[in-house]
Amino acid sequence: MSHPYTIAFSSLLRKEVNRFARIWIQTLVPPAITMTLYFLIFGNLVGSRIGQMGGFSYMEFIMPGLIMMAVITNSYSNVASSFYSAKFQRNIEELLVAPVPNVLIILGYIGGGMARGLCVGMIVTVVAMLFVDLQIQHPLVVISVVVLSSMLFSLAGLLNAIFANSFDDISIIPTFVLTPLTYLGGVFYSMSLLPEFWQGVSKLNPIVYMINAFRYGFLGASDIGLGAAFAVILTFISGFFSLAYYLIHKGTGLRH
Repeated sequence: MSHPYTIAFSSLLRKEVNRFARIWIQTLVPPAITMTLYFLIFGNLVGSRIGQMGGFSYMEFIMPGLIMMAVITNSYSNVASSFYSAKFQRNIEELLVAPVPNVLIILGYIGGGMARGLCVGMIVTVVAMLFVDLQIQHPLVVISVVVLSSMLFSLAGLLNAIFANSFDDISIIPTFVLTPLTYLGGVFYSMSLLPEFWQGVSKLNPIVYMINAFRYGFLGASDIGLGAAFAVILTFISGFFSLAYYLIHKGTGLRH
């Protein structure tokens, strides 16, 4: 017989997965179309003018960053919209009074975000194979980095939803924070092209570490040390998880 906590977690996770799976044409197809356009415009048309970047063709160089960008965006948006919708409809209050530990509530929501982010990541990887001869130098690094990054931004989406007071609030952070950090995270260029000062500034951007570690897994080359990348990712995960647990425990932004 299953433990009640196992049933609670699996039910919440299944609800979150069904939420984006039943409208797959809105949640899974658009990222594939967007990334196809990125590969066509930046990788094929612009890349043919640029030539090589870091010893690789430009298409090969940007491919890991584009996959990671899709994973980050979808992991974040799935949890932010789902958790805020539960707040808006007052469903979250029923979950809070149920005998379900706050840890399981967090894991259930971020599990749904990770499921969508990783599904989109696999779809974009298949799209990338149409443009690039895909080779993975370090499979374990690829898998661990994409899973941890998806977890991190699922937690970030949860924090955004906790603090949000309107649907507009869950679009402010992606527009004014997440998108600039992603585009300045080394998706389309190598940090070695930047002056030394701006290389130092770029290292304040956590997405730089994720994209470079992910690129190392595919190509075996990175502007950032692998150890430093994992340290930064795990530090942010620990911090975000602890903050989310504290806020939910206190009922911040949840109880009316």
